[in-house]
Amino acid sequence: MKNILNIKNLTMALFIGCLSISLCCCDSFVEVDQPNSQLTADAVYTDYTTASAAMKDVYAKMRDGGLMTGKPVGLTHLLGLYADEFTSFQTSASSAAPFYNNALIQTHSYVQEIWNTTYSQVYACNAVLKGVAESTALTADQKSQLTGEALFARALLHSYLAGVYGACPFIVTTDYEQNLNVSRLPKSQIFALCIADLEQARDLVPGTYLASTRTRPNKFTVSALLARLYLYSGRWAEASNEASAVLNQTSLYVWEPDLNKVFLKACTSTIWQFSAAGTTGNTQEGATFIFNAGPPPLVALNLNLYNAFETGDLRKTNWTRTITSGSNSWRHAYKYKQGLGALPTTEQSIVLRLAEQYLIRAEARAQLGELTNAKQDLNFIRTNAGLPNTTAVTQSEVIDAILNERRVELFGEFGHRFFDLQRNGKLDIVLPSVKPGWNTTDSVWPVPESQLLINPNLLPQNAGY
Repeated sequence: MKNILNIKNLTMALFIGCLSISLCCCDSFVEVDQPNSQLTADAVYTDYTTASAAMKDVYAKMRDGGLMTGKPVGLTHLLGLYADEFTSFQTSASSAAPFYNNALIQTHSYVQEIWNTTYSQVYACNAVLKGVAESTALTADQKSQLTGEALFARALLHSYLAGVYGACPFIVTTDYEQNLNVSRLPKSQIFALCIADLEQARDLVPGTYLASTRTRPNKFTVSALLARLYLYSGRWAEASNEASAVLNQTSLYVWEPDLNKVFLKACTSTIWQFSAAGTTGNTQEGATFIFNAGPPPLVALNLNLYNAFETGDLRKTNWTRTITSGSNSWRHAYKYKQGLGALPTTEQSIVLRLAEQYLIRAEARAQLGELTNAKQDLNFIRTNAGLPNTTAVTQSEVIDAILNERRVELFGEFGHRFFDLQRNGKLDIVLPSVKPGWNTTDSVWPVPESQLLINPNLLPQNAGY
């Protein structure tokens, strides 16, 4: 494998981290026991167990690196710093500090790592799609399920890439020479392609979960992501309908009223979550955010977020924790309450959960002028947090109330706050007063300089970099 890369001189290539996924053995599949002999890429898809392991490996890689990891290099941490959720206690230019100070440059290692790692995961999705399509051993139902899962994961990854980089490539092939010459597409077009993938995937994956752990997506997992992207695309009726399709599954998704149980791995309001890394770990988010003595080693809650909770909000009590040292105090996100090495494994990183669907439907209904129904969904979330019904009356008031509710409900979860400000044109309204380094062009990150040097079709660089 290394010889192939050296011959091609692709050391800095867009998909350098993923060529081995399709060209060599599957001995990196971490979720299942492996046979003693190595399997070629073709052999992976002659058996459902190994084909399924290939898809599970994609999820494991998403959990452990790239945009979706709970590690400091992931979006939950970086976009929390980039917006107004977290305060950084790092100072090095090679750390996350430039995200907090809005001093990001196109050569920052995190920018490069996120781009390469996430596109390698997209590549892995395409490898699954190709292998499944060409397999003569898998049954029709097995092909349908694995194809739907790969389309779902590909759409999810591309939607986040477009959210942070703006215009970017949408990759649908494993032909690396073709991929090295791709061009960037506008974010609106990326979202449209993601929606097309999801609409196809929704009809392919089963309505039931493959396992009680909810670590493999089902039909309603796909609908949950579709509801989000319809909302982001201003397709209000479709967003409302898709969220309802999830919320109506009351026998499958049972609302968990205890805030201290929402982020447990067995929570019945979880729609989709990553599996834990092995049998002895909890979440990367817990390892990133929890600290027991000050000053914080990495990050603390920004006071702007902490003060945004209304008096009596149970989420402030249950989902944040204060650490004091003398006259100083700091607060950290406490949705996940276990560190990475804590035993036993009680928490897994939750990607999609029921509360977001209520807030998606509330916002979509408000945009459609269905204010009574919108407030009903909003008040459901507020009541569970120990708060009174909203006092919002007009359409604009209701929409603002929903966005404020999203801020305190979804903080520290995959950059919701940043994307909410971005899609509503509020970045330049909200952030300059709390982040002196904020510039209008900071609405997207720079494309890694190394990628622009490899592929001039990715030019021009995003404005401001």
